[in-house]
Amino acid sequence: MKGLIQRVSHASVTVNGEVTGQIKGGILLLLGVEKGDDEACADKLLQKVLNYRIFADDDGKMNLSLTDTGGGLLVVSQFTLVADTRKGLRPGFSSGATPAEGERLYNYFVDRANLIHSSVETGRFGADMKVELLNDGPVTFLLEVPPVR
Repeated sequence: MKGLIQRVSHASVTVNGEVTGQIKGGILLLLGVEKGDDEACADKLLQKVLNYRIFADDDGKMNLSLTDTGGGLLVVSQFTLVADTRKGLRPGFSSGATPAEGERLYNYFVDRANLIHSSVETGRFGADMKVELLNDGPVTFLLEVPPVR
């Protein structure tokens, strides 16, 4: 499972002209699900997202997490994140989960996030989404949690 996190001043997702999710300060998470990923991967990635220290403390050092700051979490499904781009000029998606499995684990991730964190917003799985954000920093990290094989 892969998550691209961006520290944002604000972010929103629009589907067919309707805003489906928006946050002020916090993290925009682009979430990619791979074959073999399971609930344990989702739980581990969620803990990493919520506790990754990317927000400045009083000394200006990245020592605070989303949990510490209470900022928003905007979760957007992003199957292209799991593309194989190592060779050629066209991405390969053979490592991606099936749409049904991807949606199941995306929904599981969001449900778990809502149980743990107070401010969670989402896009719409499988939809053509327009994502707007103001990346703060810019601060962007790719978090990866491999499935246990």
